[in-house]
Amino acid sequence: MTVCWKPWPNLVWICLSLCATGVVTEEFKLQPLNSTVLQGSDVRYTATVVGTWQSMTWTVGEYLVATVHVPGTGNISVFSDQYAARFCVKDDISCVEFFMYNVTRGQSGKVICFVMGKYGSKTADLYVQASGVVSITGGTVTATQGDQVEFQCAAFLWFPDPTITWTRNGEAVNSSLYNTTSVNDVNYFNSTSVLKFQAERNTRVECLATVPTLTKPIQSSSVYLVVVPKPPDWTVLIAVVLSFSCAALLALLIIGIVFCYKRRKEKQLTYQDEMSRRVRTQSQLSGVHAPGQRKTGQMNAGYMPDGQTSVAPSQNTDSGFSQANGSQFYEIHDIVNHAGSACNTVDGVMKHRHVTIV
Repeated sequence: MTVCWKPWPNLVWICLSLCATGVVTEEFKLQPLNSTVLQGSDVRYTATVVGTWQSMTWTVGEYLVATVHVPGTGNISVFSDQYAARFCVKDDISCVEFFMYNVTRGQSGKVICFVMGKYGSKTADLYVQASGVVSITGGTVTATQGDQVEFQCAAFLWFPDPTITWTRNGEAVNSSLYNTTSVNDVNYFNSTSVLKFQAERNTRVECLATVPTLTKPIQSSSVYLVVVPKPPDWTVLIAVVLSFSCAALLALLIIGIVFCYKRRKEKQLTYQDEMSRRVRTQSQLSGVHAPGQRKTGQMNAGYMPDGQTSVAPSQNTDSGFSQANGSQFYEIHDIVNHAGSACNTVDGVMKHRHVTIV
C-alpha cells in the first residue's frame, strides 16, 4: 500500500498562513464605564481602538460635543470650552482622551463614544453629586443652666440627600438627640436637622453635611452655646418669710384687738365712775338748795332769801345780835355731833350759834 504525502505540504502551509495572519480581533474599549463625581469636578475618559479607524465622536446626554479624526484626514473638533479631546500619544491613533471640565448636575447621564465603521459605540454612565450649603440658623445661643436648647441646621442644594451629623465640642452627638427631614426639589435635596439637648456648660455646636463623593472637607457650620448659671431658688425662702410675716401680722392684730378692747373697757368704767360721782354730787347739791327741805338742824330765824331788801325793823336772836335793813342772812345748818360736843347742850336745851356775814 502506497501513502501519498503530497497533501501534507499544503496543510502545513495553510496552518502557517493562519498562524501568521491569524484571525485578528479588533477591539474598542471605553474607560471608566461608571463615574461618580462631585459637581464642579473634572472627568477624564479614555477610548482605546485596536485597528484602523477614521473618525470618532463624543456625545454627552443628547448633545454632540466633540469629533476626532485620524492624522492626515482632519483634526480634533470640540464644540464647547467645557470639553477637550486629544491623542494619548502624538501620532498614535489607538488611544484618545476625552475631558469634561467643571461638570454640572445637568450633565449626569450617558456619555457615548462612537467610532465610525465596524467598531460601533460604547456608553459610560456619569453620576454628578452636588455639595450645597449648610448653615445653623439663629447664631450663638444664650441659655440658663438646665434649660433645654434647640439648634436648627439647614442644608440646601444637595444631591443626593445629604447625611447630616452633629458634634458638641468636637464629639459626635447621639443620633437620638436630633431629627432630620429632606425634600427633593427637582435636581436637588433640601434638608433640615433639629438638635435638642439640655444646657450644662459653654459648648461649641457644629452641624456637618456630606454626600458619598464628598469626603474631605465636609461642609459644616458651627455656633456657640453660652450657659449662664441658674439663679437660686427663692421659693422656699419666700414661703418661709411669708409664713412668719403672716403669723406676726396675725399676732399683732390679735394684740391690737385685745389692747383696744381693754382700753375701751377702761374708758367705759371711768365714764361710769365719773357719771356716778356726778350723780352723787348733784344729789348732794340738790339736797342743799332744795327749798323747804332740811336734813339736820333748825331753821335760822334770821335768814332772808336772796334779793329781799326789807325785813322787819329789828329782830333779836338768841345771841342778842341784830342786823340792820339791807343785810343778808344766811342759814347755817346746825350740825349735831353725836360722837363729841360740836353743839353743847345745857340743861337739855340745844344752844344755837348764829354767824352774820355783812
